[in-house]
Amino acid sequence: MPAQPKATLEKILELLGFNVTVEEHPLDDGVLLDVKTEDSGRLIGRQGQALSDLQYITNRLLFQQDAAAPKVMVDVGGYRAQAREALVKRAQDAAEKVRRWGDVVELEPLSAFDRRIVHQALKDDPGVETKSVEVEGTEKKAILLRPKH
Repeated sequence: MPAQPKATLEKILELLGFNVTVEEHPLDDGVLLDVKTEDSGRLIGRQGQALSDLQYITNRLLFQQDAAAPKVMVDVGGYRAQAREALVKRAQDAAEKVRRWGDVVELEPLSAFDRRIVHQALKDDPGVETKSVEVEGTEKKAILLRPKH
């Protein structure tokens, strides 16, 4: 049976007691499920953690149903889109410092999802290279931006 991303997420949220509407939009590499609800703060969580967890659970369930299921990105009220724009802007500002001063700039530790956004945003920048590095003493990774030689 093919995976049904929208129906799966709606069922999860219904079982959790949320009253939601889910819109499904195609993405280049999967599906965006945009959740509309009055209770968006609880679904997003602190720094988007609940939203990330919800996305992880949804993808795991879909993969269990169908190994060929499309990757799902879950958003609540445009939160991820706004956070993505802010992250890309921070990355571009850091890249500008690297180009202007020739310094190495380290961004704060980021999730794998967010690191991928930064790498994608700067991949075509001729003056800057990006590299994920482990933050000493933790499991986390940050991104170093440095001049391309």
